[in-house]
Order: sequence, then structure tokens, then C-alpha cells
Amino acid sequence: MKRKVKVLMTGAGAPGGPGIIKALLKEPSIELIVCDADEMASGRFLGIPFFKVPKAMDDKFIDSIIDICINNAIQVVFPLVTLELFRFSSSKVQFKELGIEVIVSEESYLNIANNKRKLLDHLSTKGILVPEYRVVTSITELENASKDLDYPNNEVVIKPSVSNGSRGVRILTEKISEYDLLFNEKPGNLFSNLSKIKDVLSGNYFPELIISEYLPGDEYTIDTIVRNGQVKIVLPRKRVKMIGGISVAGKFVKNDEIIDYCIEIIESMHLEGPIGVQVKEDREGNFKILEINPRIQGTSVAALGAGINLPVLSIFNALNTANFNLPINWNTGFVRHYEELFYYDL
Repeated sequence: MKRKVKVLMTGAGAPGGPGIIKALLKEPSIELIVCDADEMASGRFLGIPFFKVPKAMDDKFIDSIIDICINNAIQVVFPLVTLELFRFSSSKVQFKELGIEVIVSEESYLNIANNKRKLLDHLSTKGILVPEYRVVTSITELENASKDLDYPNNEVVIKPSVSNGSRGVRILTEKISEYDLLFNEKPGNLFSNLSKIKDVLSGNYFPELIISEYLPGDEYTIDTIVRNGQVKIVLPRKRVKMIGGISVAGKFVKNDEIIDYCIEIIESMHLEGPIGVQVKEDREGNFKILEINPRIQGTSVAALGAGINLPVLSIFNALNTANFNLPINWNTGFVRHYEELFYYDL
């Protein structure tokens, strides 16, 4: 009987955690254990072994993970939480010496991928197409950069160089009325204007911000898997509907322009494992990068509908046993939905 691959997945309570767990459980050769810093993590209630661990920045985090790995003969650690990636990357050799593979990129490239200014600078120096952008650290610089990008004639986007999710992201425009924002847009929409942003930042800490051209066209999320710096699979999916920055409906589309663009971006950085990329069309129909997620994306499980189990492929890729010669059911659409998990008092 073939020995099962024992996997520890972190971030069991991440938004995509339960879906990724279910995808991994479809593979009979994988034995899964999960952990999270939150004892109420949703993935805890899916009937598999669960461990509570310290938060990523806790000094005891890595030791706690190693103890779980040793006590459960873990072969592969599969992180889902962005903040954990840096801890795992800096400790990768320590895990390797124990015979444990950690699905994470090198720290130097994580630092680029997780910093939007460093990412845009890196790609620009490589001659790779990016949105027109400026880096600003003061209100005066913000005003001057907005003029350079022809605001208010054109919308612009601001975002912190380092942030999680859509925190700090705003679309600046003078073309939407306050009445529309109040009654026709949901709370938490991304629209604002330069005057409001200046009011917020005046007298407060001014973080390093990126101000860039607004890309009005279709948005795509791309799931990839990388082995030894080479992209092995690329799955673009068009974002049809989003809630809170998370894609809840989409369609897998074979777009060679997007595929080639993502390969060029990722291979310039020598990233490793499952990597997510987000791109959007500019006014001329060119695709330009929004960001990179140097880990598996929560919505990657939608690829099951296209015939591809990305979480399982990620595990086998780490062990260098993945088969990427798989048929892809292009033009498959998907809709995500909520699902309840029930439990008795802990």
C-alpha cells in the first residue's frame, strides 16, 4: 500500500481555507492536518485534526509548527496566510534539515511581491508593462503626481505600498456625486476624491503611497504554479462579480496575452509554488498588473470546475511529482456561495 503524503495546512480559518481543505481531501493519497491561530477557525469543523498555533509574528510560531510536524510526521507545510510566508521563508532551511518541504518562495522575492512599489519598480527595470505610476510620501507630492496623471480629467488610484486586501485602496474621481455615493453605492465602496484624501492625511502619518493610472477594463485573477522558477500552469479567470475584494463569480478564459504576460512577470522574480496574479485592462485594452499574491489564492478551488485541483497540484509540485499535462475545461463559469458548519460547544 502506497504511503500517504502527510500535509500540514496553516490558515484553516482563512476565507478560502475550507474550500482548499475540501479540495485536498479529494486526493486519497494525502493525509491532512490543519492549524490556525484562531480556535474558532472554520476549517476546524471539517472533521480533520486541528491544532491551535501562535500568530505569525509570535516568537513561538515556528517552534510550534515544527513540533506539530515532528509529532505527526509531516512532509509538506502548506501556508495560506501572507504574514506567515516571511516566517516560513526565513526558516526554510530549518524545515529542510528535518525533511519537511515548505511551499514558500525565497524571502528576497517575497519582499518584492508583497510591496507594490518594489514590484512596480522591479518590473519596470525588466521592461515589463506596468500601469503608469508615481511614488508619493507627502500631500504636495500627491498633488503633483495626480496632475502628472491628468487628474481630475482621468480617474487615478491610490494604494499603500504595503497593505493587505483592499486596505487603503481608493479610486479618486470627480465624476461621482456625493448623492450617488450615499444612495447608489454600497458602504465600503472604493470611490473618493483628492480633496477628501488630503483632509484625511493632513496632520496624520503619511505612508508611502502609489498613485497610478486607473484601469477601467476587465479584471482577471490568474492562478499559477511554479517549479524551480518555471511556470508550469496558468489559469486566467475573469472576475465577473466581487464582494469586498473577493471574487464570487467568474469564468476561466484561455487568453494567451494574459498567460504570456504572467509568465514573464513571475519568471522575472523566481517565485515558487502556487502564485496568484491580478491584472486589469487599461483604456487601450492592454493588460497591466495590479498585484501578486505569493501564495495559493482562496478562490483557486474554483478551478475544480475546469478540471484542475490546484491545492493538490501544489502539494505534488513541492514533492516534484506533479503531472501538469492535464486537460483544462476552458470557459467554465463559477459562482461561490456561503455554507454553514455546525458544531457542539467546544
